[in-house]
Amino acid sequence: MAKNSDKKVIAMTMGDPCGIGPEITVKTLTDRNVHSKCRPILIGDADILEQAAIKMGIKHFMGKYAEFIYHVPCNGKITPKTAGKVCDFAGQAAFDCIKVSHQLCTQGKADSVATAPINKEALKAAGVPFIGHTEIYAALTGTKDPLTMFETRGLRVFFLTRHLSLSNAISAITAEKIKDYIIRCSEALDKINAPKGILAVAGLNPHSGEHGLFGNEETEIIAPAVEEMKKEGFDVAGPISADSVFYQAYMGKYRAVLSLYHDQGHIATKTLDFERTIALTHSMPYLRTSVDHGTAFDIAWTGKASNISMIEATLLAAKYSFDK
Repeated sequence: MAKNSDKKVIAMTMGDPCGIGPEITVKTLTDRNVHSKCRPILIGDADILEQAAIKMGIKHFMGKYAEFIYHVPCNGKITPKTAGKVCDFAGQAAFDCIKVSHQLCTQGKADSVATAPINKEALKAAGVPFIGHTEIYAALTGTKDPLTMFETRGLRVFFLTRHLSLSNAISAITAEKIKDYIIRCSEALDKINAPKGILAVAGLNPHSGEHGLFGNEETEIIAPAVEEMKKEGFDVAGPISADSVFYQAYMGKYRAVLSLYHDQGHIATKTLDFERTIALTHSMPYLRTSVDHGTAFDIAWTGKASNISMIEATLLAAKYSFDK
């Protein structure tokens, strides 16, 4: 499909059917701007998607958009007892949609993937042996260590560590890991044709440790690694205090920021623009983007969910798709 059009084909997954995924994906499929920039294929159970469209006030959804839907049957229904709840059938359905998106990309029928939110507890209830999207796509593509990047309003943030406790994240910060990530982040930015510039490495401690007054990680680990990579020709700077580096990058001083742990970068991007913070998974044979919010069980199947983040994820998937 992708070869017959100048527009990129984006495989959209409906996410956990008991959450807001079906609502935000069907609404995104009706967005004219999305169709002007790419060719979306929504992967999910057709009956559940139609049910979600009705909840969102979208009339004649299947009649207008059936050609853009790849039907993946779900072994369960959305009822008042299952909507907004952790259900094993929902975890399995979310996993099945992800596998289909992978198949479409590897078969050349889609260029990249935009994913709606899934629920870790539902995956576990279904017996899926992975904790989330990144781990699933890593296994499907045979990628050892997928690279996560957030983007919002031109601010790009990579993560040296992801789902680790803060103490374990600090222990995982090594010179070799930092050097490896400087290489990989630079390659990822080049692959999506991001503007040239300096990659900034965030500091870990307050004021980047103040030369050892508040911690030694900067002087003993981070700074030596950065200096070594600069000597090898990489355009990189750091460590730069985390209380200023993200703002400076947002203002255009840096090409991107390498955040050292989960919340450091999450807080910066989501405070800037929560709904338009999009996660991109690099280092795989194809690009995957995702909304950076959860299944929102508290408002699931009420018709209140905003699809702004899903639109942004789909548009970025189209913008940054690369030839495989």
